[in-house]
Amino acid sequence: MKQLEKVIWGVIGAGNVCEVKSVPGMYKTEHSEVKMIMRRTADKAADFAHRHGISQWTTEVDEILNDPDINIIYISTPPDSHCELTLRVAAAGKAVYVEKPMANSYEECVSMIEACKSADVPLFVAYYRRALPGFNKLREIIAAGRIGEIRFVEIEMWRTPRSYDINTEGNWRVLPEISGGGHFHDLAAHQLDYLDSVFGPVVKSFGVTVNQAGMYPADDIVSASMLFESGVVGSGIWCFTTDKASEKETITIVGSEGHLVFNTFGSPMKIQITTADGIETVEVPHPEHIQQPLIQTIVNQLRGVGVCPSTGESGIRTTKVMTEITRKNRQ
Repeated sequence: MKQLEKVIWGVIGAGNVCEVKSVPGMYKTEHSEVKMIMRRTADKAADFAHRHGISQWTTEVDEILNDPDINIIYISTPPDSHCELTLRVAAAGKAVYVEKPMANSYEECVSMIEACKSADVPLFVAYYRRALPGFNKLREIIAAGRIGEIRFVEIEMWRTPRSYDINTEGNWRVLPEISGGGHFHDLAAHQLDYLDSVFGPVVKSFGVTVNQAGMYPADDIVSASMLFESGVVGSGIWCFTTDKASEKETITIVGSEGHLVFNTFGSPMKIQITTADGIETVEVPHPEHIQQPLIQTIVNQLRGVGVCPSTGESGIRTTKVMTEITRKNRQ
């Protein structure tokens, strides 16, 4: 794809995630503009465009694909449509920015990568923690050796269940045929991808996944063990049916000279560092539009002045790990 002077976006699926997290970051970034958004319901599409000062809206994907000015398309739809839409966007010769998880299977991710390579267009994935200031700070702390050589990492995520009517539009995250799994696939994806960026790819992973409460079709508890390319050992437990008094969301990284604990979700990001010298807490607030730092790297790459850290090649690794962890009926 040739170098761009200005990045002009089209958005497929202008839903809730687009309101604050992503789309404002696109039109507030220098050398970047959102020309058209697409949503299936005309009234909702028109309202979104009006509130965000976007000149055009549509209910048809083809209208965005065929617009000659648009040079990158943001796919913000449920995961079951990511592969199909990426292939269509690539065929239209436009760069792709797709929401996470990248797709519902490793095979779909491969198809997406191959299609974009054949069309000579870049493929970016919305694992935006790779570019957030707090997570960059954490990476610096680890690289500086504050807690020594890293031994292992432990992920703990315990959340209360919500009331579910699985027939409503907003609950697709607990329908495996749409989301690829349940809340694990939606939330753990961010944690696993970030750890990939720090410790390298996971080379071995396995897990146990069960539906204990029977509130929805997806499994609601996942336990996993992992080995990273760097030799770091990882484990995790994700449970989405605990009592409110038990709620917890932390990642602990243990080294030869101490350990640190941090939160993946919520702002500010708090990093608590414990060593022989005592305990230090570092707090880093997230930006208003949490995807904007990653969007900036996309704009930079398309303009030939930088590199985005979240691509199809990195995104497929997280999908592969989640598939391995949740695979049923092992021999």
